[in-house]
Amino acid sequence: MSATRISTAQLFEQGLATLQAQYARFARTQRQLATGQRIATPSEDPAGMVAVLDAREVIERTAQLQDNIAVARRKLGMEEGALQTVVDVLQRARELGLRAGSGLLSPQDREAMAVEVDALLEDLVAAANTTDGSGEYIFAGYQVRSRPFAPAAGGGIAYAGDEGQRRLPVGPGFSIPLGDPGTAVFRRIRNGNGTFVTGYGASNTGTGVIGPGTVDDPTAWVRDTYTITFTTATDWEVRDSASNLIASGTYTSGAAISFRGISVEITGAPAAGDTFTVAGSTNQDMFTALQELAAALRADTSDAAATAKMQMDLGRALLDIDRALEHATDVRAEVGGRLNALDQQERLNEDLLALARRHLSEQQDLDYAEAISRFQRQLLAIEAAQRSFARVGSLSLFQYL
Repeated sequence: MSATRISTAQLFEQGLATLQAQYARFARTQRQLATGQRIATPSEDPAGMVAVLDAREVIERTAQLQDNIAVARRKLGMEEGALQTVVDVLQRARELGLRAGSGLLSPQDREAMAVEVDALLEDLVAAANTTDGSGEYIFAGYQVRSRPFAPAAGGGIAYAGDEGQRRLPVGPGFSIPLGDPGTAVFRRIRNGNGTFVTGYGASNTGTGVIGPGTVDDPTAWVRDTYTITFTTATDWEVRDSASNLIASGTYTSGAAISFRGISVEITGAPAAGDTFTVAGSTNQDMFTALQELAAALRADTSDAAATAKMQMDLGRALLDIDRALEHATDVRAEVGGRLNALDQQERLNEDLLALARRHLSEQQDLDYAEAISRFQRQLLAIEAAQRSFARVGSLSLFQYL
């Protein structure tokens, strides 16, 4: 068996390589102690670096979702405030209408009320044009830079927004609406009692007053326009839009007139030839309800028939205001629900952030006690290697001749 020969050059190179490797490990430990991080490059721990990158991505994404929650909370808070103004306006208008319905006010008193209702209408339009503080209209749909509501040339209030509803991600797989389009808040309100609306003939001469009516059997209701005609002062008949006779009877003030699953009540003294209508409810905006109230307050009451018409107009306006008020309250409650959902999601995001940060710390943060101990061992090893390398470098055959 022959002996392996190691030249002086090989011995020198091997010692140098060992010393360089120890220096590299020592330098890594120094860098870890200086930065407090265990991994600096993927080559040091490929699997650990993947875990670190995943944790960092979760943290960054969740932090952005938390920022989105702050934005959504601010915008929804503005919407909730605007809706509270809407509710306040409608409640005040309702109070005025109820006072006017007492029949004890003079035309001058009712005119003063009508002026206040005009001012309430302006307040309602201003609330519908609320901005979020950055110049964006919160009830304009996607058209956030366009003023959504303005007086129309032919009367009424026109809508210049659209049906869009912007959403913002606030959690993993969860986004929340930032607001509601103006059509959903201010225009999609069923008039009358929600199923049908009652009215009266413009040429009525009696003092009959029709109420809002009730639905007795929704399955029997057939949507159409029905006309109740008093053939005499004490007899009535109901016909549909095709003039088909639906029902007839003898009139008793306050007694129900029932047909097609509904009932209406007429009070007072209708005259022969007077007519009343029952038609399916349609969508109506809040602004129209206030305009109806103002018009009813300004109506002529010079005779009994005119007073009866004013009372019916006033009752219809109040009914529409009640439905608008109910709708505004429902929308406000929905916005409150979204704010509650934001609070809950914010807590979930905080838990996710805490979990991701703990996982990142486990993968990336340095164990100082272990690193200091390793640093000391490596320092001793380097010092020993340096002494050994120095002795190897000084070896020469001439020392033994």
